[in-house]
Amino acid sequence: MGYGHWDHSAYRAAETYRARHGIDDFGYTAQLRDQPYDTWTSHPDLDPFGVTARECRDSAEHAQSLPIAVLFDVTGSMGRVPVIMQTKLGKLHGLLKNKGYADDPQILFGGIGDADVDRAPLQVGQFESDNRMDEQLRTILLEGGGGGQKSESYELAAYFMAQHVITDAWEKRRKKGYLFIIGDELNKSRLAARHIRAVIGDHVRTDIAVDSIYRELGQRWNVYYILPNQSSYYRDPQIAEHWSGLLGQNFLRLDDPAAVCELIALTIGLAEDRVDIPAGLADLRDIGSVHEAEIVGKALGTRAPKALPGATT
Repeated sequence: MGYGHWDHSAYRAAETYRARHGIDDFGYTAQLRDQPYDTWTSHPDLDPFGVTARECRDSAEHAQSLPIAVLFDVTGSMGRVPVIMQTKLGKLHGLLKNKGYADDPQILFGGIGDADVDRAPLQVGQFESDNRMDEQLRTILLEGGGGGQKSESYELAAYFMAQHVITDAWEKRRKKGYLFIIGDELNKSRLAARHIRAVIGDHVRTDIAVDSIYRELGQRWNVYYILPNQSSYYRDPQIAEHWSGLLGQNFLRLDDPAAVCELIALTIGLAEDRVDIPAGLADLRDIGSVHEAEIVGKALGTRAPKALPGATT
């Protein structure tokens, strides 16, 4: 995966076509709504069960591939974030490429639910460089479930990204990728072996401590957790303490989820040392994201590019 180039005109044309013909942007989710809930499942292209590895590889077109993974909590109120992301995908890719924040970005999208109760607790796409990234994003099942106990299976997603992703950026250049988890709850207290077996298919027999899987993940990924407003636990101090304890200042609050694409792009630009905060906020205003520039500036505070931990070149 990761071949081809993003075509913004084709993206807009497809968006217009769907709107004109009453086709849901998230067609797979719309299709399942007409079926009994107990038949719901991840789309085959995003089902992690039995997957050996998702790969982010260099090519003649993209010689310096940079892996970027964006995984959304798709339970309850968080289901709105992928919808926002899909409508602003062009701005994310445009900022990364046109503003020079990343030379050869390859983006993977996925969904996170609750492995105790949900039909699709983990969905993981492919790394893409062209308009297939829009297709995989729209194939995510917005299940809207969750267990109601202030925790989702983020740790299961972390395990998959640590154990089942291969990138040339790391294998060839010892360069970390970027993983953004967008949610509003806690990890489970342990990474349950039964969840790994049932959802991913690995023959693991012992539960794993959550902090240990994030330490392993951090060896090859710059990991960020974005807590967007308009979610149930935005102001809950337990959420902030939990994620700050795991990721330090890579825990980011976002006052308006509409700015999620801009926050991701600018965070990457800062960590790659391609832009500083004032210039990055000016870039956002330049592309028409005036309100989002204010929100992103608040999320990033006054930190300097070098202050972001874990960035490896």
